[in-house]
Amino acid sequence: MAATLRDVAEHAQVSVRTVSNVVSGYTHVSERMRTRVLAAIEELDYRPNPVARTLRTGRTGVLALVVPEIDLPYFAELAREVINAAADLGYRVMVDQTGHDHERERQLLTGADRTMLFDGVLFSPLVTRAELLEMQGASTMPLVLLGEHDFDGRYDHVAIDNVQAAADAVGHLVAVGRTRIAAIGAQPEESYATPQQRTTGYERALGAAGLPVDPALMRAAAHYRRADGYAAAASLLALPDRPDAIFCYSDLLAMGAMRAVFDAGLRVPEDVAVIGIDDIEEGRYSRPTLSTVSLDTPFIAREAVARIAARIADPDAPAVEVTAPHAVRARESTGAREG
Repeated sequence: MAATLRDVAEHAQVSVRTVSNVVSGYTHVSERMRTRVLAAIEELDYRPNPVARTLRTGRTGVLALVVPEIDLPYFAELAREVINAAADLGYRVMVDQTGHDHERERQLLTGADRTMLFDGVLFSPLVTRAELLEMQGASTMPLVLLGEHDFDGRYDHVAIDNVQAAADAVGHLVAVGRTRIAAIGAQPEESYATPQQRTTGYERALGAAGLPVDPALMRAAAHYRRADGYAAAASLLALPDRPDAIFCYSDLLAMGAMRAVFDAGLRVPEDVAVIGIDDIEEGRYSRPTLSTVSLDTPFIAREAVARIAARIADPDAPAVEVTAPHAVRARESTGAREG
């Protein structure tokens, strides 16, 4: 017969409630006790009954991860890390995407059936502001926000310091001797934070280096995809006084930009250095390998899952703001030898 919750408790010599807390991802369990229970679960091959748990606790053991586009490498890698981190706490993950659609975001957060499907939401919004979330009553669902918006401390938030990440990318280009540095990725018609913050970082780093901000070297990108990077870079390379470096707001933009440099009969990095942001796996195997700013996706996933588990356990706890670390990964596209 399949092992029960009580069997695990007896094997680990703890209470049934302690086993239940560990299985449910409750954070206020000592590490020693959690290790003992997890060992017993593995030895007995215990598998929680999801129906029984839902009836007993009102919880499903399922989290939702909502991202703008699952086919973008950054979000695909984030989803993988979230699924792994959630599994460590006994949760499964349902992944959905908004497609950059305001109404889709609202529906996913405020649909009448959402509380029946999952215990909490990890949400990476692009166009939804905190005021809309509060107006729609999204705060009734345990919620952790991912990304770069300013939510005024009203929600648990795992953020990226986009201003500094962009400044560090441009600072690296300055450090390798580039002086005419272009940027691809601005989205002046949009209200969400990522492109605005990365533009601020770009301009700040140029100012710190004593270089002018030249609007002729800045290109918008409707989407952060290879084709957008290619088109923007081709436009820059057609200038009478072309750039000697390009800072791209994402790695996919940078991959497209590098192709445009090659198609123009130029070399990366000898003629034009290129750097992106994200540190997607593709960039580590491209030729040349892509210099980038790594946003530490595993850290973001672990912190987000830890925050949602804590929020589920204590809905009234104060909101927590976490800023993920980042680091420049210098590779061949800016002249570094290491891959």
